[in-house]
Amino acid sequence: MGSEYEDGAVLLERDGGVARITLNTPERRNALSDEVTGGLIDALSDVEGSDSRCVVVEGAGPAFSAGGDIDAMVERHERDSPTPEAVERVIQRIGRSIQRLVECPLPTIAKVDGAAFGAGANLAIACDIQLLSDEAKLGFGFRQVGLAVDSGTSYLLPRLVGDNVAKELVYTGELLDAERAQELGLANHVYESEAFERETESFVERVASGPTVALRTSKRLLRHGRTASLSETIEHEAVAQGTVFDSADHAEGITAFRESRSPEFEGE
Repeated sequence: MGSEYEDGAVLLERDGGVARITLNTPERRNALSDEVTGGLIDALSDVEGSDSRCVVVEGAGPAFSAGGDIDAMVERHERDSPTPEAVERVIQRIGRSIQRLVECPLPTIAKVDGAAFGAGANLAIACDIQLLSDEAKLGFGFRQVGLAVDSGTSYLLPRLVGDNVAKELVYTGELLDAERAQELGLANHVYESEAFERETESFVERVASGPTVALRTSKRLLRHGRTASLSETIEHEAVAQGTVFDSADHAEGITAFRESRSPEFEGE
């Protein structure tokens, strides 16, 4: 099943429990324009109301996302000097799309085969898991265009790499190759470009075939556990597990264990 949003700026394909969201403006390197961010929010809304079991975010063409729409920035400056209020609205719109991705209840996977810069790199790390080809590049080089970080970068980046490394990446605008990104904790796996599609599909299938209720609950608990005390976390886990215990997938998992076979979860 396929859908288009904002005149095709974002595409959504649902197949076998996997929802694939594609940023589809390769001529602008999938920059986070009004159309792309609006389409991303709409696609995520549709996914959350479906029977999908995980979400893959990728970019059409050679780039994942070039981040902010530089062409639009230039056009605004040539047309008139944008007011601080106008700039704030643009950044809030991009930030809302990234926040919506972070808060998606399903497991999310960034499939990065190419460049992810600025807010585009932040979009990638907003996903739960990052899969990179060995040709991918990540950079938080807001300084390159004379701007401060935005779109949630100051929240997400330090949580992945720590304060000191985050500051270095922002202050220098260093462009990271895939191997370095993985070393810093910005990527879960890096695959050779020739095997990228095969390896990512295998990984996505592994996630999508999991117990949906349990994985959704685990995602929620992991997010809550980042700010809660240990005692609060244990209490939340106990309450959640009481609910998951009644799921059909748990029953299937127990049966499969007793029968010494792989479980066949149905997502219920």
